[in-house]
Amino acid sequence: MTKHAVRVARMFDGERLVDGGVLVLLDDGRIVDVHRGRAEAPEGWPVRGEPNGTLLPGLIDAHVHLCADAGPDALGRLAERPESDLDAVVEASLRLHLAAGVTTVRDLGDRRGAVLRWRGRGVRSDLPTVLGAGAPLTSVGGHCWSLGGEASGIDGVREAVRLRAAGGADLVKVMASGGVFTPGTDTTRPQFTDEELTAALTEAHDLGLPVTAHAHALSAVEQALRVGVDGIEHCTCVTAAGASVPGELADRLAASGVAVCATLGTDPAVVTPPEVVEMAARAGLSEAALRDGAATLRRAGVRLVAGSDAGLGPAKPHGILPETLVEYVACGIPATAALASATSVGAEVCGLGRRKGRVRPGFEADLLIVDGDPTSDITALRRSLAVYRAGDLVT
Repeated sequence: MTKHAVRVARMFDGERLVDGGVLVLLDDGRIVDVHRGRAEAPEGWPVRGEPNGTLLPGLIDAHVHLCADAGPDALGRLAERPESDLDAVVEASLRLHLAAGVTTVRDLGDRRGAVLRWRGRGVRSDLPTVLGAGAPLTSVGGHCWSLGGEASGIDGVREAVRLRAAGGADLVKVMASGGVFTPGTDTTRPQFTDEELTAALTEAHDLGLPVTAHAHALSAVEQALRVGVDGIEHCTCVTAAGASVPGELADRLAASGVAVCATLGTDPAVVTPPEVVEMAARAGLSEAALRDGAATLRRAGVRLVAGSDAGLGPAKPHGILPETLVEYVACGIPATAALASATSVGAEVCGLGRRKGRVRPGFEADLLIVDGDPTSDITALRRSLAVYRAGDLVT
């Protein structure tokens, strides 16, 4: 279908709620026009009506792992998974995201460029848009080393960045601290020197690529801010005493304009295994600490983006982003700000702000319709009525 229209009770346009009826015209994969009130569609344009529906831009999940199947130790098992299996896992992951209203994802860690190679075999308009970092750049034996991204020394990290650029990466992901799921790494300490991280950042920027840093350790967050990375993932600020975001650090993060992805969001129906709870506790990463940290960041005015870390395990399945936004609201973030973090702000952070993330004429017709008003009840995101990708109804 080329020319068609959608009529809904209200719209979240990427920044604010528009109530009192909205008619959106779609043609050739783009939004042609947006009318408020009781405007009529042009003659011959089929209209889909959702009398209690809210139209939103398609959601953007800025932190996923498409190669990981959300089973136990999903990232760890990737090292032994046959290359021939990975395309099927990537496509299955993307279908789950699409069913949840996610029309764009940013993959922040595949195995040796598998997602980039999958994408290079052809654009799929029936699946979400994919941005990718390739294998995350990590220290020797560092967090997620088995994905093939080990590097050391200034020359080594520069070469690692060049390889990612040559492979078609849209950004560079650096493991600035250890992580919970890689035995032997330390969530309380940086993995690179300032000089190494600066070299990675300079090389990436010279090649036109932004850099986002996985940082659990407080010292790694401080380092990432000092060096000037474009984004920080997790930002949990772990020390030997636990995880807590200092207020003065949150103020400096806000002043810098760096984008922070707090990676909240778990499946409420999944009971986390005791061994995983214990592992997270040893790393100082309790659920309460994560929510408190996100709340502190929001109060300070930090630029928050929505990302779920989907694929890591049973509690982090693909398509879990609505729960990320539910948790954002639960920790005190206003619903409109939470929605913006997954639409307009997410698009800007991902470099797509001129074509995605807003319901606006000329923008791509990636759209989500939910039952109810998510600005007053964020759980409406769990009730998807329709998902459009490039103007086509896909779910």
